[in-house]
Amino acid sequence: MNQTDMQQIVAQFDIKGNVEEIKPLGNGLINTTYKVVTAGDAPDYVLQNVNNAIFPDVEMLMDNIVAVTGHIRKKLEAANTYDIDRKVLTFVPAKDGKYFYFDGDKYWRVMVFIPDTVTKSGVTPESSYIVGETFGDFQAMLADIPVKLGETIKDFHNIEFRLQQLKEAVEADKVGRLAETKYIVDEVMARAENMCRGERLHREGKLPKRVCHCDTKVDNILFDQNDNVLCVIDLDTVMPSFIFSDYGDFLRSAANFVAEDCPEIDKVGFNMEVFKAFTKGYLKTASKFLTPIEIENLPYAATLFPYMQVVRFYADYLNGDTYFKTQYPEHNLVRTKNQLALLESAEKHLPEMEAFIKEQLAK
Repeated sequence: MNQTDMQQIVAQFDIKGNVEEIKPLGNGLINTTYKVVTAGDAPDYVLQNVNNAIFPDVEMLMDNIVAVTGHIRKKLEAANTYDIDRKVLTFVPAKDGKYFYFDGDKYWRVMVFIPDTVTKSGVTPESSYIVGETFGDFQAMLADIPVKLGETIKDFHNIEFRLQQLKEAVEADKVGRLAETKYIVDEVMARAENMCRGERLHREGKLPKRVCHCDTKVDNILFDQNDNVLCVIDLDTVMPSFIFSDYGDFLRSAANFVAEDCPEIDKVGFNMEVFKAFTKGYLKTASKFLTPIEIENLPYAATLFPYMQVVRFYADYLNGDTYFKTQYPEHNLVRTKNQLALLESAEKHLPEMEAFIKEQLAK
């Protein structure tokens, strides 16, 4: 897209200053992002094309984000927090008052650029503690948000829905891959009743849905130049879910000794050092609002998410690899076996997880 076209898009938003240049920013996998450089003392901005193939209801998506950032800003103001504009994202309305602009083909949004920041990647016990503390605080600030958010990706972490998808894939066996891998179905179904515990508890009125980020990782935290946490970013998946979404999904990816598609299954294992660091940070900030039943089921969450990925990867393998990108024919099967091994390792550590959580709460 040329400068003139992007200038016209930016002009639809209520920004300050004159635009000097618009240039690519970052390498996001979902949304295409640009930095809008302005003249003089006006702030710079971030222009994003929202991927409505993944997020079909952009208006609901932006309503969620504006509600969340507005609520966090009020909390920071009430606490007389210093330098608030660096500690919560600020989105700019379009000229029609909405927080997005549709150009007839694509959806766009604009937020204020926060300068002198860094993002990080990689998993260590130290970074895991920071992630736990930061996302626990994020959930805590949103525990009393007065509006009900919408689901930006419907049934994203609903294990009953994912199991139904698997059952349909098994019945169809579209590409004839079931016979040689049927033992995986047996492993999944043997655990199905226990793994649907969260959905059951919710129906019984015992387990609440919270506002969760649903993409918990150190990459989604913005730091200043001195390694201090500024704010949580990438808010597209913020929606109602069980707190297990932010807790369990981080551990699924971060507490595996190897990547989720590593074919050396004997090297897969659940890293208790990462678990302990993340859990310690998480409970430090989240225990103030968590209910006893949520805390009691944190170890269950650590097993739920590798289980969910077994279900999702295997269903896609049976369907002929139509959802997850693959690099070779057995890629989804390797992922399935990897996550099954991680699940089995996490299950062996359940008593140790439970003991550690009790120990933290007693301090």
